[in-house]
Amino acid sequence: MSAVELIVDGSMAELIMKRPEVLNSLDEQAVEEMSGALREAEASGARGLLLRGEGRGFSAGRDLSTASPLTEDAYAILSGVFNPLIAQLRNLPIPTVAAVHGPCLGVGFGLAMACDVVIAARKSTLGSPFANIGCVLDSGGHLALVHRVGAHRALELIYTAELINGERAEQIGLVNRVVDDDALVDTAQEMVMSIAKGPTQALLESKRIISGIIDDGSSLAEVLEAEAAAQGRMAGTPDYVEGITAFLEKRKPTFNGPA
Repeated sequence: MSAVELIVDGSMAELIMKRPEVLNSLDEQAVEEMSGALREAEASGARGLLLRGEGRGFSAGRDLSTASPLTEDAYAILSGVFNPLIAQLRNLPIPTVAAVHGPCLGVGFGLAMACDVVIAARKSTLGSPFANIGCVLDSGGHLALVHRVGAHRALELIYTAELINGERAEQIGLVNRVVDDDALVDTAQEMVMSIAKGPTQALLESKRIISGIIDDGSSLAEVLEAEAAAQGRMAGTPDYVEGITAFLEKRKPTFNGPA
């Protein structure tokens, strides 16, 4: 049975983790299948992607059922298996939204934070429980926490292994929005469909600029130059022409340009 399912419906792609019996924890096969599904989503021309988990949780992280703490090469497991998937999702040239419910921990937390937008159910469980098992937060969690909630809160969550619900996660800025659990999937799907109807090429230019700010610490001068260059690439494209024309004609634009 496949560990993931990719559904492409027009301009929207939905990637579902499907190991509910283990709270969508990920083994090497699941990682390989997810990576392939992300490549397929990119090739499909989808203009928005929703990532979610089936069953009682988003993802409880790495599947530890076959872990060998005395002998395993933890560095190789992270650098060779999980880290490439996190980077692939984070750099996917498609707007991405994570719909989080239940446990969102470890690699699962890293996957959610690698998405552009995170919507959480009220009863979600997020955080860094690694201190409870003598391990270090991984899967990009340090970067996500520092950028989203600040170094002081990041260290508090890491030191105490405190797990927080969706409401608290929204309050401190860890997630974009919190919704009732039974409204999560519909809300996330609506957002992705709305994004997919937008000027995707322009949105991805902004995604690249923001990635540069996070990864390279772009200065104001560099951001201004990047914005000008992006605007120059957009000028004359179908969506650029349609957007400005619709504005001048006082009508709603219809964007159909390439993703």
